[in-house]
Amino acid sequence: MSTLAHAEQPLPAADDWSGGRYPYHVGHRKLGMWLFIISDAMTFSALLIGYSYLRAASVEWPTPFKFSPSIVFSTVMTLFLLASSFTMVMAVGASARKEFGRARLWIFLTMLGGLTFLALHIYEWMHLIKDEGLLPFQLGEHLSSRWPQAPPLFGAGFFTITGLHMFHVLTGVLYLGFVALRIRRLRHEDVEISGLYWHFVDLVWMFVFPLIYLMSVDIGGGPQH
Repeated sequence: MSTLAHAEQPLPAADDWSGGRYPYHVGHRKLGMWLFIISDAMTFSALLIGYSYLRAASVEWPTPFKFSPSIVFSTVMTLFLLASSFTMVMAVGASARKEFGRARLWIFLTMLGGLTFLALHIYEWMHLIKDEGLLPFQLGEHLSSRWPQAPPLFGAGFFTITGLHMFHVLTGVLYLGFVALRIRRLRHEDVEISGLYWHFVDLVWMFVFPLIYLMSVDIGGGPQH
C-alpha cells in the first residue's frame, strides 16, 4: 500500500528544461509567434529560391547596384538593423529585471534603428526608380541598353522581396511602439515575444542583403554574363 500511495503522488513541478512532465512548456502566445516565424520563414525562403532560380536560368542578369550610393546605403542600413537587434536584447534584459524605464528606452532606440533602416531603404528605392529607371516589370531604357537580354522580372523580384521585408520592419516598429507604451501593464513574456519577431526580421535581411545586393554589384559598368 505504501508503495502504491507513493507512486500515486503527483510529480513535483519542473522548470521548462529540466526534463520533467513539461520539458517543452511554453506560453501559447510565444508558441504562436514561433509558428508565425516558421511560416514566414518559408515564405521568404520560397521568394529567395525563386529569385535565385530566375537568376541562374537567365542568359544575363542586370547588376544595377553601384558602390555609391546603393551598396553604401544598403551597408549602412544593415548596420542600423544589426544595432537595433543589440538594443532589443538590452530591452529584453531590462524587462527581465523589471527596469521598465530602461526597457522602454531600449525599445525606443530599437524603433529608431528600424525607422532609419526604412528611410534609407526608401531613398535607395527612389534612386533606382528615378536614376536607373528600374520598375517592377521594366528595367528601364538605361538598364535595358546595358543588359538587352536580361529578363524584366529582375525588378519584380527586387521590389517584392525588399518591399515585403520593409513591410515587416514597419509592422515591427508599430508592434514595438505598442509594447513600449504598455510595458508596465504587460508581462515580461510579451517583451520577449516582440524581441523574437524583431530578431527574425533582422535575420531575414542577413539573407536578402547578400543575395539581392552584394551579388548584383555593378563592378565594370557593363553587362555581366
